[in-house]
Amino acid sequence: MSQSGEKPVDTAGTIETLMREERVYAPSPEFAAQANISDRGVYERAERDPEGYWREQAKLLDWFKAPTQVLDWKPPFAKWYQDGVLNASYNCLDRHLATQGAKPALVWEGEPGDVRTFSYAELHREVNRAAQMLKNLGVGKGDRVAIYMPMIPEAVISMLACSRLGAPHTVVFGGFSPEALRDRIVDAQAKVVITADGGHRRGGVIPLKANTDAALDVPDLPVEKVLVVRRVENDITMQEGRDVWWHDALAQVPEDATVEPEPVDAEHPLYILYTSGTTGKPKGVLHTTGGYMVGLTLTTKWVFDLKDDDVYWCTADVGWVTGHSYVVYGPLSCGATCVIFEGSPDYPDKDRWWKLIEKHKVTILYTAPTAIRACMRWGAEYPNRCDLSSLRLLGTVGEPINPEAWIWYNVNIGKERCPIVDTWWQTETGAIMISPLPGMTPTKPGSATRPLPGIVARVVDDAGNPVAPGSAGGLLVIEKPWPSMLRTIWGDDARYVNQYWSKFGDAHNVYFTGDGAREDEDGYFWLMGRVDDVLNVAGHRLGTMEIESALVSHPSVAEAAVVGVTHEIKGQGVVAFVTPRGGVDAGPELAEELRQHVAEKIGAIARPDRVYFTSELPKTRSAKIMRRLLRDIAEGRVLGDTTTLADPSVMAAIKKQYEDSE
Repeated sequence: MSQSGEKPVDTAGTIETLMREERVYAPSPEFAAQANISDRGVYERAERDPEGYWREQAKLLDWFKAPTQVLDWKPPFAKWYQDGVLNASYNCLDRHLATQGAKPALVWEGEPGDVRTFSYAELHREVNRAAQMLKNLGVGKGDRVAIYMPMIPEAVISMLACSRLGAPHTVVFGGFSPEALRDRIVDAQAKVVITADGGHRRGGVIPLKANTDAALDVPDLPVEKVLVVRRVENDITMQEGRDVWWHDALAQVPEDATVEPEPVDAEHPLYILYTSGTTGKPKGVLHTTGGYMVGLTLTTKWVFDLKDDDVYWCTADVGWVTGHSYVVYGPLSCGATCVIFEGSPDYPDKDRWWKLIEKHKVTILYTAPTAIRACMRWGAEYPNRCDLSSLRLLGTVGEPINPEAWIWYNVNIGKERCPIVDTWWQTETGAIMISPLPGMTPTKPGSATRPLPGIVARVVDDAGNPVAPGSAGGLLVIEKPWPSMLRTIWGDDARYVNQYWSKFGDAHNVYFTGDGAREDEDGYFWLMGRVDDVLNVAGHRLGTMEIESALVSHPSVAEAAVVGVTHEIKGQGVVAFVTPRGGVDAGPELAEELRQHVAEKIGAIARPDRVYFTSELPKTRSAKIMRRLLRDIAEGRVLGDTTTLADPSVMAAIKKQYEDSE
């Protein structure tokens, strides 16, 4: 098949030089024959009768009272299935007991190698006991609970126990600072915090309890109790009257304790999740119960082609929305066997993930492009050590995947026999919005393909006018409400309206995603990253993702991040930070070669002004590249907040190199 070419397009005076991916991978006949969804007519039916389509999908759940209403839409506020009554915990656990009680629900492996497996019956028992424990601490329907945990079973159990009680949870990623934890506790007015003495990370300990103590070391906080799971056996301080050991509190609950799942309206809050990278007041995305669970159950079943005998592994932490949606609520609602893992892909060696797949016979893997690119850099020798023959489907999530990483994933992990579902969605959307359906959608490396049935996505210009397929890129918007959408920003309806629904005027009926995208002639969507990562170089709009993809397509490059910097002539210039592959001589000659390589792949306007080599790129603990910090360095500004970086020393090394070169 031919490699990527280029196509210059001139639209309204703005030249877009767009990479064209010509490699196309059709579903195999064998996969299509057994796929959960292979009816192409579903797209047309959903478009013709959206309410009828979403009414039908509501049947995927068990309701205590089935909804008769589908959508109440008063832009930009939506209510879905509002007269329906259900419980998320019931849908994840109780409804599976009669037929799948003995089936593994969670298969957990800790960083040191300890393993625990919970059948659906055992997980149901533990969630009931935890729910009773929370009731004993005064938690009831509507009370908020903050969860600040490592990736251990108790994190999942806590989430399901909260939803069983109708108590909205707010999970705070274990890598966040005490200040970030405090901000979220205050905003949510959390009554109880669930944490652990610590968590394992690359042979060290994350001091979760100490961080919690620091977060709570101010007056007038709403927290009444802190539940502490014993995980790493480190020395911690327990505050009398406030802090309670999980195992001590659980000892007060009978083994056979039963807490009936609280019947809640479909619009009852399920959780608040604060978007990462927030500056100032945290932004709490509110998801409610009914529509969210419909969206997750449907997308888990269709996008991942989930079967009863699958062993499914999403590598996300529960501190992020991917962990909420596709580690906990979606897969468990579908009765899946889910693998969860506490550690890192490169500890104690760079084959850890692949050994887990071999050991637990994982069939579905859902992970981030950043992780895939890291594995590319380490080399195929690591997955080649392991038997990956159990895998039958691969997925990507979190950011656009460049075509070369897609191909590497396909060849070295999927062995060219596993469909890849490249998914686009957000914390705010709750569920996957744009993705292949693996039994029927031909895929193109780097494209999330088409909006799912019932999702109306468009690419528009800055005025909200549609951009023709095959022409210039623009802004990605969603034109119709969808069940799993956020309902508001917790406690701040005005901010919700201004942030998401006011980009194109006062009608408030178009959701602005904040992402750039383009649509090709086949109706496939190509995500270009956040709008603030779309550069305007001498009047030419360039997606940083496209420049990064061009760089990574060079055989000497493992990973790249591109930022825009102020340029007195062009408005913005392009600066590239590049991680070379092992053994490569990263000198001025390679820098010039890469500049020319980008010009050849995309066009001269995209040629980086400067290329810097670094052994690592700055990443958060959830593996997202912090381009904001690279922009600070390139602009000569004081570095912004670095508390969420996995390794803050990376920034110091990059900053020194940058300053030495000036």
